[in-house]
Amino acid sequence: MIRLTHGMVLAAGLGTRMRPLTETVPKPLLALRGRSLLDHALDRLEENGVRDVVVNAHHLAPQVVAACGARKSPRCTVLVEDVLLETGGGVRNALPHLGDAPFAVVNGDAYWLDGPTPALARLAAAFDPERMDALLLMVRAATVDGEVGLGDFLLDPVGHLRWPEEREVAPYLYAGVQIVHPRLLDGTEPFHQTGGRFGMKGPWTRAIEAERLYGLVHDGAWFHLSTPPDLQRAEEALDKGLVKLF
Repeated sequence: MIRLTHGMVLAAGLGTRMRPLTETVPKPLLALRGRSLLDHALDRLEENGVRDVVVNAHHLAPQVVAACGARKSPRCTVLVEDVLLETGGGVRNALPHLGDAPFAVVNGDAYWLDGPTPALARLAAAFDPERMDALLLMVRAATVDGEVGLGDFLLDPVGHLRWPEEREVAPYLYAGVQIVHPRLLDGTEPFHQTGGRFGMKGPWTRAIEAERLYGLVHDGAWFHLSTPPDLQRAEEALDKGLVKLF
C-alpha cells in the first residue's frame, strides 16, 4: 500500500484516429459531459490525494498549457515536447518532477467511472513496491463497446501480466491508468540519448520478464475513446444512464 502524492497525465499524442476533431483541438481537450478529458483526469488525481501533476504536451501544445494554467489545483507542471517522446519517453522525461516514490500515470484520453472504491485508491492500496515495478488498471475486453482487437494482456491468478502469444486472444485491455515505480524506467538511458522516443512496451516487457508487472481488474465502467463515434456513444450512454458497472 502506498500514498499517492504525484501523478502524470499523458497529453502529447497526435490523436490521429480522432480526426477531424483533433485537427484543431488536442485529444485530451475534447469534451465529455461538459468537461475536457484532461480535466476529468486531473479531477480524479486530485480527488485521490495527488497534489503535484506533470502534463506533457506536443500537438497544439499552447492549448494544453492554457488549460492547465486555468486550474487552481492540482499543481500542474507542463512539459512541452518539441519532438514527440511517446509514452515511455514522456514519463522518463518527467521523472525529475515526480519524486522518488511510486506515482500515477493516466492517459489523457482515459475516462472511467469508479466502482465502490475509486480506481486510483484501489491501485494505491494494492501496490507493493517490494514486488511491483508497475500496477496497471485492466478492463475485461468483453465489456467494452468498440473495436478492441485481440486484447492487450493475460492475467494470472496472482496478478502477473503477460503478453499474448501469437494468435492468442487476450481477455484484458489496458485502461490507461497505472501506478509506476521510477525504477520501471531504469535502463532506458540509451533511448534518451538517441532522442528519447520510446513507448511503454519495452519497460513493461522487462517488468514481465522479472515478474514485476501486475494488473488489477477495474470494477467500474470504462470507455474506449479512440474515434469520434466512440466519443459520441459515450456521451449518449452517460446522458441516458445506460452505463452499467461490471
